[in-house]
Amino acid sequence: MTTPQRVAENVTGDFYVTTACIDCGTCRMLAPDVYTETGKYSAVRHQPQTSDEVQRSVYALLACPTAAIRCNNPDLKATIQNAASDFPLHLEGGVYYNGFTSRHAYGASSYFIQHPDGNWMIDAPRWLPSLVKKYEALGGISTILLTHQDDIGDAERYAAHFGAKRIIHEYEKHAQPDAEHILQGREDIQWHPDFQILFTPGHTKGHVSLLYKNRFLFSGDHLAWDSERDTFKYYKEFCWYSFDVQKESIAKLTQHRFAWLLPGHGGQKLLDEADMHRRLTELVAIMKSNN
Repeated sequence: MTTPQRVAENVTGDFYVTTACIDCGTCRMLAPDVYTETGKYSAVRHQPQTSDEVQRSVYALLACPTAAIRCNNPDLKATIQNAASDFPLHLEGGVYYNGFTSRHAYGASSYFIQHPDGNWMIDAPRWLPSLVKKYEALGGISTILLTHQDDIGDAERYAAHFGAKRIIHEYEKHAQPDAEHILQGREDIQWHPDFQILFTPGHTKGHVSLLYKNRFLFSGDHLAWDSERDTFKYYKEFCWYSFDVQKESIAKLTQHRFAWLLPGHGGQKLLDEADMHRRLTELVAIMKSNN
C-alpha cells in the first residue's frame, strides 16, 4: 500500500491534506475558508489563524472519512482530542450535524434531530462509541431515514443498537434489504406533522429528501450549496439515474418553503426563507432555459 503524501497544493503550515483524500468535500463544508478543491483532492489554501478557523479545521480533521487531514502542531493535540466530544454539532432547534463521515458513504454528511416524539437520524455516520454515548444522552434514536443507497454509512449498526426503525424507498432497498419501513410509490408522505418525506428521484431512482418543520430540508445528494460561488450546486456528473428527472425534482422543491439546506454532499446553507425560495426559483428558471 502506498503511503499517503502531502498534496502539492497545500500552503505551508501545520494543517495539510494528504493523497488519502477522496475529495468528498467534508472539509470544505466545515471550513470553507481553510480548505479548497484542487480537482482531485482537497487542500489547505489558508492556514487557520482565528480561533474559529482553528476549531473548524480541527472538526474537518476529525470528520474526514479517510483520515487524510493532518496537523503537525503538538500544541493542538488536546484541542483535537477535546473537539471530538463536540459532535454531533448543534445547528439549530435540536438539529445536529453528525460528523465522522463514513468512507463507505463517500464522506456523506448525516444529521440527527432531537424530537419529543422520537429522535431521527438522516442517513448515518460511521460507527463511533463516543457518538453512541451522545445519542444516548440525547434520548436515543427511534427512526433512521435513508435518503438513498449511497449514504447508508453504519445505519444498520445504529439501528440495531437503538432499536431504530429504518425507512428507505423500495427502489433503494437493496442497500438495506432488512429495513423496517419500505416506502412505495412516488407520492410525498406526511409521516408526522413535523416530518414530510419528499420523493425526489434523479440522483437515484428512489431518492427521497426530508422536510422538517418547513424549515430544514435534508436534501441527500439531490441539491447542495456551493460555498465558493455562493449559489446552489447539483452533481450532474454523479447522477446515477436521470438528470432530467433530477431537474424535475429540484423544480418540485419550489412548492415548499425552508430556510436550511442540509445536503449529503456539498455545503450547508441558512438563508431567510424568502431569499432561499427566490434563489431556488431562479435556479429552476436557469435549468429550464438550458434544456
